[in-house]
Amino acid sequence: MPYDDCPPPTRRARPLSVAAALAAVCLTAAGCGGGPETGEAGAASPRPGADAATSAAPTPTGKQPLPKGPLTGRTVVIDPGHNPGNRDHTREINEQVDIGTGRKECDTTGTATNDGYAEARFTLDVSHRLRALLEAEGARVRLTHDADRPFGPCIDERARIGNEAKADAVVSVHADGSAVGNRGFHVILPAGVKGGGADTSKIVKSSADLGARIAGHFARTTGSAPSNYIGGNTGLDTRDDLGGLNLSTVPKVFVECGNMRDPKDAALLTAASWRQKAAQGLADGIAGYLKG
Repeated sequence: MPYDDCPPPTRRARPLSVAAALAAVCLTAAGCGGGPETGEAGAASPRPGADAATSAAPTPTGKQPLPKGPLTGRTVVIDPGHNPGNRDHTREINEQVDIGTGRKECDTTGTATNDGYAEARFTLDVSHRLRALLEAEGARVRLTHDADRPFGPCIDERARIGNEAKADAVVSVHADGSAVGNRGFHVILPAGVKGGGADTSKIVKSSADLGARIAGHFARTTGSAPSNYIGGNTGLDTRDDLGGLNLSTVPKVFVECGNMRDPKDAALLTAASWRQKAAQGLADGIAGYLKG
């Protein structure tokens, strides 16, 4: 569902071009190709926000040393959108938190498919797959949560976890909850925001680079097309109303992997084989960005 807070604004910043989204793939892979919510990010349909927390969950690798690889020495924070327990803690997640330019709900429940497959379950599954892929390349990976807490974390804490980890990249994983017929993925980029505790001036450019690389690789690996309802077919959308982006001091994007409320997209999102492709596309985009 749309990423971390609430429904999207009525006006959106002008998205990057399709060429910008896909060109990054050509820089790091042979050839380009393409194929074919709800929470703090939010897209066409309203959904509750998501972003509260404490500390990041440890990786399954525990004390085992990471393998040496091209991403050795790099830190990536993965932010699984929402939390399966949010539905049982509506009072807590409805508490308002400061997002720098205003106040928003701590988090939201997220969306679900018509058959009841929850976005929070989807985001955790993809995040686990993504973590394994990045760790195999030597990256140090942290999750903002691993369903190891009753609810949240709140959107401000999610941003803080990435900041305190001094992450080289942060990716918030989501799935949208829009209308039937609205299909495809999109990556949400931080707008230039300065106010209260928010100042994205130092991360706008780097986040746009991260987002463009992810968009290109995600399309190529999954076969999914960029969103046909957000971002002008670029797969990229810029937002200034998301606490998870506004409060970040390190490169960060949200990824809406598809629309859970559309039957065709839902068939993809509920398939383990497609979720592995989604994780691979995200990993390739992140790696491409970190390798420059």
